[in-house]
Amino acid sequence: ASGLDFIRLPVDPGPFLAADAGRRGDLMAMLGAAVEAALAADLGVIVNVQANGATHYWNPERMVSSTGAPEFARYRAFVADVAGMLKDMAPSRVALEPVNEPPQDCTSEVWPKVQAALLTTARGSAKDLPLLTTGGCGSMVRGLTALDPAPLAEFEPILFTFHFYEPYLFSHQGAPWMGEPVYRALNNVPWPASAGSLEQTLASVRARMADDTERSDEAKKAAYEETEKVLKVYFDAQPDRRFIDGYLAQVSDWADGHGIAPGRIIMGEFGALRTDARYTAAPNPDRARYIADVRQCAEAAGFPWAFWDLFDGMGMMDDITRALDPAMVEALGLTMPPT
Repeated sequence: ASGLDFIRLPVDPGPFLAADAGRRGDLMAMLGAAVEAALAADLGVIVNVQANGATHYWNPERMVSSTGAPEFARYRAFVADVAGMLKDMAPSRVALEPVNEPPQDCTSEVWPKVQAALLTTARGSAKDLPLLTTGGCGSMVRGLTALDPAPLAEFEPILFTFHFYEPYLFSHQGAPWMGEPVYRALNNVPWPASAGSLEQTLASVRARMADDTERSDEAKKAAYEETEKVLKVYFDAQPDRRFIDGYLAQVSDWADGHGIAPGRIIMGEFGALRTDARYTAAPNPDRARYIADVRQCAEAAGFPWAFWDLFDGMGMMDDITRALDPAMVEALGLTMPPT
């Protein structure tokens, strides 16, 4: 799609750390080639080291839960290797994000220590490479606003990043990976809330639960009762674009208070699960409205953004044909490429 000026490239460190030296060299070459391909397409690149929480061994808990985590030393060495590879690539067009969505609490005293250790290592390998910093609790807004940027100044040049999926009842409806029981059958939640009704959404939830043969009636009953409660809160609040503006204003206030220009703060992820052959989630017209609202709010605040994701359930293209979704392209303010 035309209109993008940079991409965020997630890299799972697990396969690199599990590989022998020869295979790891091949993987590093593949990563380098991917960055070069993006640069050749006139795109800047943020390389994000993104541990996979679904794996049994090379996961965030074992690698970045603390500086004493079992595999933190090897993770840190990998960050150093990636920084060293990137340092000579297109100065000012490539940046490194050492961690995706830190698992620590928003006000954790552990996360700043983990982040400082990784930034120190990265800076030792690449003295001028821009590095992305973030707050705890999954890089949520309240994690960033709890972050004290003063100790990070020694690592300049740095950028800041946060992720935005509020309200989760909309963006993550129907997501099977969510732990809370309400999300499994949640669907047809409108955006803005005024585009639908509590009764319509609850009817869709009941229909979805009726088709669910894997959960007991007792579990479904408990989940439905909780769903009624949280959806009442959602519809009573009537979230719309003003809701998003209010959240992003917290980031702007934090930036103003610390003298940080908004262009240095990247909304590194946002999006919503789509309804397709795999998922029953947000109505796709509502999804497009939500994504357009979040994108426009970020731009109004002066924050660069990266959309999650290119493909899969939160993507902007078909998983099989790789055809771009025109509604997503429009919602992101981009233009379809020539056919």
